[in-house]
Amino acid sequence: MAYELNGSTVDADEEGYIQDIGLWNEELAGLIAEDEKIEMSEEHWQVVNFLREYYEEYQIAPAVRVLTKAIGKKLGKDKGNSKYLYALFPYGPAKQACKIAGLPKPTGCI
Repeated sequence: MAYELNGSTVDADEEGYIQDIGLWNEELAGLIAEDEKIEMSEEHWQVVNFLREYYEEYQIAPAVRVLTKAIGKKLGKDKGNSKYLYALFPYGPAKQACKIAGLPKPTGCI
């Protein structure tokens, strides 16, 4: 699988996770989100940017339980809960948001 962006090809695995996270940018994120049937809002970008910061610090994409807890600490309890995150990313907040963020599939996601 691959994404076509501005005449360039960005390789992805069979599930759509990009192979080289260094190629990620917001335009590519928008393309991936479109493929995932997600219309990006400010709330979506908050989660995506949080994930990228988390990955930069810990070098791992968090599983949903860790993601929920960490977002609650940083963005507040109203955003740090499964109901809120699943409303934004219905196919799995960690899995789908990490894909849009250009990160590897979180550990423990099937």
